[in-house]
Amino acid sequence: MELRAFVAVVRSSWQLIVVLAIGAVLVGAVASLLTTKTYSSRTQLFVSVSSLGASDAGDLVQGSSAAQAKVRSYVDVVTSGRVLQPVIDEWQLDTTPAQLAARIEASSPVNTSLITIRVTDTDPARSARLAGAVAASFETVVEDELERPEGGGSSLVTVETLDEPVVPTTPTNPRPVLWIGLAAAVGLLGGVVLALLRSTLDTRIRGKGDVEALGDTPVIGAVGFHADASTTPLIVHDEPRSPLAESFRALRTNLQFLAFEGSRRSFVVTSAMPSEGKSTTAANLAVCLSETGASVLLVDADLRRPRVAEVMGLEGAAGLTDLLVGRAELDDVVQPWGFLGLRVLPSGSVPPNPSELLGSMAMVSLLTEIEAAYDFVVIDSPPLLPVTDAAVLSRCVSGVVVVAAARRSTRHQLRQALTSVSEIGSRTLGVVLTMVPARGAGAYGYGSYTGYFTTQSATPGPEERHR
Repeated sequence: MELRAFVAVVRSSWQLIVVLAIGAVLVGAVASLLTTKTYSSRTQLFVSVSSLGASDAGDLVQGSSAAQAKVRSYVDVVTSGRVLQPVIDEWQLDTTPAQLAARIEASSPVNTSLITIRVTDTDPARSARLAGAVAASFETVVEDELERPEGGGSSLVTVETLDEPVVPTTPTNPRPVLWIGLAAAVGLLGGVVLALLRSTLDTRIRGKGDVEALGDTPVIGAVGFHADASTTPLIVHDEPRSPLAESFRALRTNLQFLAFEGSRRSFVVTSAMPSEGKSTTAANLAVCLSETGASVLLVDADLRRPRVAEVMGLEGAAGLTDLLVGRAELDDVVQPWGFLGLRVLPSGSVPPNPSELLGSMAMVSLLTEIEAAYDFVVIDSPPLLPVTDAAVLSRCVSGVVVVAAARRSTRHQLRQALTSVSEIGSRTLGVVLTMVPARGAGAYGYGSYTGYFTTQSATPGPEERHR
């Protein structure tokens, strides 16, 4: 994963990471409060081996080497029952040698004759007393039992105490600062890992990068999330100075720069799945195109769930289906909208055979007629994946504009939609992202540019079209 993508994932999931980090800190703090405090006291012993009749440096070196060799085995002797049982008996401890050995740590630095004994206990004073008692018992066992010559006499091995054990003042466990710090680090790392895992498993389209990763299809527009889209979908007319309206004008500009085939400027607006904003996009785009002075025809070719007439505030009882079955003429069902060059062709009644009607020769003839009469023909069609209507229409127009809802459409769905268009030889003009969040990964926003727009709507609605 690239650094930029990693940063985007972390930014989009920062709340999750922070919550996990705080949770881990709380767990660490509670654990440190509930954990029984233990104290450690240590003592250090020096082991020496003397050689009988030693008189030169060679004998001294030999004795030092022997001491180092013995120390390696003495480390295990410290925690043996032979050393610990006398301590238990002397202090009348209610424990066993094995249990006491679990609280004792014996070690020796490499290439030295030193043995460090560390005793841990819940009572600081008792830990110091036990450390001294274990050291004394170890000294007795080594000098009087293990290393005493068979014929009697003094032991050749001498154990001396270098550091007497002292009563500790601070516990060795728990260590709240360390525990909380480690918990915070684990929480942050766990949050980042979980965010990356969620990003990997979550295949929803989140931004422009997700679309570009699917192939060469460009993103020609991005429209922010509109909370009132269901009640006021025609944002270009209702709020002409808003950033959302400007995003549709940016989409219009990008479309005008695309190279259409010949003089035909007709295109289908569709999506992979329903409820991704295709009808709203088609209607607002048609209004924006008419603002340039071009003649525009908005056609509702969604003969299953038509919505253009509702969005534009027009009567949709008669329309495209009446033309295709020969019950009406084009001029009878096309309705003007506003005082510019926008005309709307509603869908009409819902037929039992939408795919057959849209793939008929009557539809081909109608498209040829309206392409000659208008500068732009914007066709709203059903989604690509559930039905074949949009794919059938795409063969008869200049291209297809695919609408994808951010954080709702998946990469798999969009890939399938783009593939279905290319497989039938049609051209995808580009992808329009809708419902893009205002903040977070893939965020959308133009800022405030209210001074650039007039207070009056540039395109009056249907109630003004006869003025």
